[in-house]
Amino acid sequence: MPPSTKELRFLVTENTGEVSGVLTRPRGAFALLVLAHGAGAGMRHAFMEGITTELAQRKLAVLRYQFPYTEAGRKRPDPQGRLLATVRAAVAEGSRLARGLPLLAGGKSMGGRMTSLAAAAEPLPGVRGIVFLGFPLHAAGKSGTERAEHLRQVSVPMMFVQGTRDPLAELPAIEGVAGALPRARMHVVEDGDHSFAVRKTLGHDPSAVLPAIADAVAGWAAETLEAAARS
Repeated sequence: MPPSTKELRFLVTENTGEVSGVLTRPRGAFALLVLAHGAGAGMRHAFMEGITTELAQRKLAVLRYQFPYTEAGRKRPDPQGRLLATVRAAVAEGSRLARGLPLLAGGKSMGGRMTSLAAAAEPLPGVRGIVFLGFPLHAAGKSGTERAEHLRQVSVPMMFVQGTRDPLAELPAIEGVAGALPRARMHVVEDGDHSFAVRKTLGHDPSAVLPAIADAVAGWAAETLEAAARS
């Protein structure tokens, strides 16, 4: 049976207004992931829809949502404070829709980083783990790990999915970041760029990438929630 899909809207703040979301819920879901999009594309981008489909096939419900700037059709991201407020509002909406399911949160690139920044400032109520689908560690052509310093203040387990060719996160650097965190795991996409695109000319199968990412994320989610239940 295909998962149920529900279009919705929720309030960020009175000043900011509402944004759109889509809840995809498979029968027998074991958790709900509140998933933010990256800086350059909204929740209906092919990657966001594709990973949602793959995760739903693995019994992980997904709430995708827009940031205010994408809701308004703008290309420039909102100020950080508005992005963080949207993350918190989306998590609150996810909690309302979860119907008892454990909550996870995260996002693609900027969306994942905004989720962790929000969690570092103040724990996200009910969220038991954070997923990064391409953590943007530094600007292209640059280096450094300053963008990850706040991760030490995040109190829940974290899952990193990173491509070996990602220009926004040199692999040794992001591996060092994850390795220094007490409850972090990483799934590496061999030859993947920041969008996890791989090259057929080098023998890689693009159609296998999203299923492998979904396997890794769903497996981590199940293990994380089982460990939390035992503690």
